[in-house]
Amino acid sequence: MVLSAQAVGLGLRRDFAEQVLQQRPADIDFFEVAPENWLPYGGAYQKKFRALTEQFPMICHGLSLSLGSPDPLDLNFLRQLKQFFTEHQIRLYSEHLSYCSLDGHLYDLLPIPFTEEAATYVAGRIRQVQEVLEQRIAIENVSYYAAPGQQLSELEFTNAVLELADCDLLLDVNNIYVNSVNHGYDALQFLQGLPSQRIRYGHVAGHYQQHEHLLIDTHGAAVADPVWELLAEAYRIHGVFPTLLERDFNIPSLDELQLELQKIRQIAAAQQRLAHAV
Repeated sequence: MVLSAQAVGLGLRRDFAEQVLQQRPADIDFFEVAPENWLPYGGAYQKKFRALTEQFPMICHGLSLSLGSPDPLDLNFLRQLKQFFTEHQIRLYSEHLSYCSLDGHLYDLLPIPFTEEAATYVAGRIRQVQEVLEQRIAIENVSYYAAPGQQLSELEFTNAVLELADCDLLLDVNNIYVNSVNHGYDALQFLQGLPSQRIRYGHVAGHYQQHEHLLIDTHGAAVADPVWELLAEAYRIHGVFPTLLERDFNIPSLDELQLELQKIRQIAAAQQRLAHAV
């Protein structure tokens, strides 16, 4: 699937899936779902999902592939994903640059050590995933609250994985902002160091400020002003790219979410006007 650079998307939640089917909002260009939330179910759930994929462009953002885990990749799960993607014509799949299993699922996204050895290891697993799925995937820069065994910067590690795996990037703007506050680095310099040609699409989301120097990536609030400002900088540096709004709990009405989607469009349009004026 090729999304237009100006495409604006929304993370689909069951809270408003039926409303989406009934109203068919024309100002939402695509939806994103976690395949784990739909794969186990048949019957009415699968019929509803098929109705959604027949009417809207749909992409998948995984939760449980556990790219950084020492456990073997779950090849049976990958084969299920491949069949699921084929059935629903889903050609864009992303996952987190993290791990969530160690002799069983840990139910959290944990940071991979920022080392050359880990970058090589994770890149090899990403290449294997791409071979099994027979498609490129995008990896997401994640929020993290500790960096055990760190030898590389987050930017160096991310770029090493992208290059070694030859995969794409899901650029999460909120995660960059959260990490820059929590770990004391320059968010703008981080953005400038990323490879524009690998950005497949982006995320924006809300977070919770627990302390002046501690932000928690919750996806449970409206997008904060500094994140909107950083999104504008991301467009300035890399050009406008497809961007999706995440909201995982404290979910407001679909109308309220669409106001934030309009904000994404406004920022993208403003940046394009500036680019054309230069």
